[in-house]
Amino acid sequence: MPQPFIFRTIDLDGQTLRTAVRPGKPHLTPLLIFNGIGANLELVFPFVQALDPDLEVIAFDVPGVGGSSTPNRPYRFPGLAKLTARMLDYLDYGQVNAVGVSWGGALAQQFAYDYPERCKKLILAATAAGAFMVPGKPKVLWLMASPRRYIQPSHVVRIAPMIYGGSFRRDAKLAAEHASKVRSAGKLGYYWQLFAGLGWTSIHWLHKIRQPTLVLAGDDDPLIPLINMRMLAWRIPNAQLHIIDDGHLFLITRAEAVAPIIMKFLEEERLRAVIHPRPAV
Repeated sequence: MPQPFIFRTIDLDGQTLRTAVRPGKPHLTPLLIFNGIGANLELVFPFVQALDPDLEVIAFDVPGVGGSSTPNRPYRFPGLAKLTARMLDYLDYGQVNAVGVSWGGALAQQFAYDYPERCKKLILAATAAGAFMVPGKPKVLWLMASPRRYIQPSHVVRIAPMIYGGSFRRDAKLAAEHASKVRSAGKLGYYWQLFAGLGWTSIHWLHKIRQPTLVLAGDDDPLIPLINMRMLAWRIPNAQLHIIDDGHLFLITRAEAVAPIIMKFLEEERLRAVIHPRPAV
């Protein structure tokens, strides 16, 4: 039986954050999920359920999304990374592994860079280095710039094949299932998320990310062309790239295939070098 989630809404100096924790075993480092733009935490549940049930998982709605309150002023990624660290303190977590999806991948990079002692390993899925990226097609980016897909379920059903690619091109039911789990907090929160990424880039400090990093990319991703993921894997010193035969949301649509790749990466421990004595002559 899958473990139930424990939901809590916490208050950090007036900013409420809705959190969900799937309890796990203490021998595994917990996994923190940074979700995509406009995406409430329920959207990653299929992925979480595919992971090892012993793995503790932490998900949350960023400000202005799902059940978290919408701030009066915009925010930037460094501020969100600091808020995340405070959330972990509140929930009594020290070090975590982090996985970031799309927009959440940018936030995951910022968190790993700003709080290296809190982030043991890093997983970047369908994301890029921000302003210095090879963009998708203009029509796809224009559709993404609007929060309409999170407000009108019929709209996302119509545009999903174009913006998500992969399985959404082949299975019409996927878009309807995706839309049924969406919990919008309104337009303003979506625009604040867009503002957080405006002009942001990690390209000049990616080489300083020292955590073991797994870069996951879809080979049919209209939003984040594959070359962006290759660039991340090239710039981050201790990174490995794994390409998935799917589109932008492969973490959800191919959860059963992707979860073992992630678990293997998380369970790997780097072995100390052994210097063998010179054989006696």
